[in-house]
Amino acid sequence: MRAVLHFVASVMMVSGVLLIADAGVTLAWQEPISAFQTEREQAELESDFETPPARVLKRKPLPGDSIGRIELPTLDRSYYIVEGTKPGDLRKGPGHYDDTPLPGERGTTAIAGHRTTFGAPFRKIDKLKKGDEIRLEMAYATITYRVEKTVIVRPDQTEVKDRVGYNRLILSACHPLYSAAERIVVFARQRGRDRARVKRS
Repeated sequence: MRAVLHFVASVMMVSGVLLIADAGVTLAWQEPISAFQTEREQAELESDFETPPARVLKRKPLPGDSIGRIELPTLDRSYYIVEGTKPGDLRKGPGHYDDTPLPGERGTTAIAGHRTTFGAPFRKIDKLKKGDEIRLEMAYATITYRVEKTVIVRPDQTEVKDRVGYNRLILSACHPLYSAAERIVVFARQRGRDRARVKRS
């Protein structure tokens, strides 16, 4: 009986240490288990992006399609973008709101991403400053934006996606970290004309 109690106590101690370690990693960086899953999904999106189907090239992607890559140079981050913002889509990486124009089209393009789970692609978007560059490499062109401002809004303030007098990009994520009470939204303005994407050999 004593041996059994000793074994149970040991298992509980190890489990406790692992839970504390997981919480520590999540607080300092991101949730590790979902991050591993997203890393594999990102690899698949990268492969799909290099050989996009005709519908993506024609700017008519389906939910789950790999449509491009977002580059955040000042944060030293880049991620492949999926079409759609349902939970299953955002497990793969940043997702394009399908009710907004695709990057490079007229209007306000909106992309959402997680901040603490599934690779936490938008964890540090609060660090983006006015003038910082955001690049979207799409299957058909590369579009560059410059950050204008960052605001905190309620989840129901969908007017942030409204069209304005120029081509705009917004990045949105839950705010603050570890909470879905609000949304952090980064606004960026398209800079210059699109550059046609050069196909890699």
